[in-house]
Amino acid sequence: MRAPLGTFDDASPASERLDLLPGPVAEALTAGWGGISAAQIIHVDTDPAIADTAVFAEHHGADLLDTSANCVVVAGKRGGEVTLAACVVLSRTRVDVNGAVRRHLGARKASFAPMEVAVGESGMEYGGITPIGLPGSWPLLLDPAVVDEEWVLLGSGRRRGKLIVPGKALAALPGAVLVEGLGV
Repeated sequence: MRAPLGTFDDASPASERLDLLPGPVAEALTAGWGGISAAQIIHVDTDPAIADTAVFAEHHGADLLDTSANCVVVAGKRGGEVTLAACVVLSRTRVDVNGAVRRHLGARKASFAPMEVAVGESGMEYGGITPIGLPGSWPLLLDPAVVDEEWVLLGSGRRRGKLIVPGKALAALPGAVLVEGLGV
């Protein structure tokens, strides 16, 4: 199978690669969402040593810099309450944690969640977190530019491998909210 983005030697429907994905991601893909099934999502098997966006794009196609998205876990704090949320922005931008995220969560303070919290609560590997399979109680903040892409390259939940997903499918994920100005 040829992936719709980049130059990958090993691409298949995610439904054929569930064994390469962490439990929460495999479960979400198996269940599907918003009319999307695992057969519509593409998994590309890649070297975890080149998982970071810039190096990855050098190896698999510079066009990926425009169609890759990063998913980061943030913690919003107000009083003694901590709210975890995921933010997805195109990789050429950064998450506006202290502006758009803080306001959306109604938090006094927002910051990136500590690595051990992000990994422990998501069930995914650091550097490979994907919005697919995150806890349903988390807000999922999406920059509209991500949803506007025909196809988006995302983490797979592991540093080995990536998922290629229709941008509009991300807006149908549980807890998804479009937040203008999320990516700056």
